[in-house]
Amino acid sequence: MPYAHITGWGMAVPEGVLTNDDLAKIVDTNDAWIRERTGIRERHIAKENEFPSTLGVEAAFKALKVANVRPTEIDLIICTTSSPEYLFPATACLIQDQLGATKAGAFDLLAACTGFIYALNMAAQAIRSGSIKTALVVGSETLSRFIDWKDRGTCILFGDGAGAFVLQASDQPGGVLSAVMHSDGSGGDSLSIPAGGSRQPATESTVHANKHYIQMDGKEVFRFATRVMASATQEALDAAGLTVDQIKWIIPHQANIRIIDAAARGLKLPMERFIVNIDRYGNTSTASIPIAMVEAIEKGQIKPGDKLVLVGFGAGLTWGALTAEWTGPIPSKGHIRPEQYRLFGRLRSFVRRAIRFIEGLLYRREL
Repeated sequence: MPYAHITGWGMAVPEGVLTNDDLAKIVDTNDAWIRERTGIRERHIAKENEFPSTLGVEAAFKALKVANVRPTEIDLIICTTSSPEYLFPATACLIQDQLGATKAGAFDLLAACTGFIYALNMAAQAIRSGSIKTALVVGSETLSRFIDWKDRGTCILFGDGAGAFVLQASDQPGGVLSAVMHSDGSGGDSLSIPAGGSRQPATESTVHANKHYIQMDGKEVFRFATRVMASATQEALDAAGLTVDQIKWIIPHQANIRIIDAAARGLKLPMERFIVNIDRYGNTSTASIPIAMVEAIEKGQIKPGDKLVLVGFGAGLTWGALTAEWTGPIPSKGHIRPEQYRLFGRLRSFVRRAIRFIEGLLYRREL
């Protein structure tokens, strides 16, 4: 049975930054109040022409370059997002088209902020089964589009960004070791966007009632998160046959510094063992774990041989954790140039659209 190694990584965030002082100009809050309760100083906000697919593609190309993998070698693309561009088509299909990943299957996975852990586990399982050799997992968000900027309880929390991992099959031990996934739909109304789906399609009344914005019971989500972060971590460790002392780093979902602190206390670990960057990005939902990991790798904090735990929670309610042994890229000959494949992806998309247009004309003539 092959092992599933994380061999490439990349991140992309919008240039625009919204600081706490900026927020204080539009809602009743201040920098000290936000930092004390959340640990957030600033967050990145997408421009009008930035979407989960465009941010995801940027992160994906970086990950492919690190892994030295061509887009045409990808077998599967999973995009996990809480802010998809459409109900359908899947954002993953938009990413597949822009990458020029000609043989990849693609689908979206919606498990809110836990989604990246779910997606990594599913990609790893597909590799272990032997059905695929290479997968791309993308977490990408533009949650700022779903924020009520008059709601102090939510507008201070969320930011935009994307992170991507390449997973490859290898006969060498390591990579993803174990994962646990949980859900409890009885708490679904604690964190939701009530309208926009088939239960409450968009109407004038739903728009006026702000039902297309994030609505959250902050106290309930906090209580839930502090209960499950430590327990999910321990469960994943048990599944991998590891102890917490064998873990070099824990990379938690970046939602609230107080939740991370509670997880550290529950595991009896110092905060220095946790990778934290919430102060500069806020809660980027499915992108938060990969963004934190990419920064830690680039700083040299995460090294080959390190054993890691990724742990998160989110709307649904969902939660989960994953253990991995870090190995890095698989040695290979040659180096790909992502800019060449970027152009190839655009040309391929144009040609495919032209072919469908011509086929449509011919089909109408036959009728």
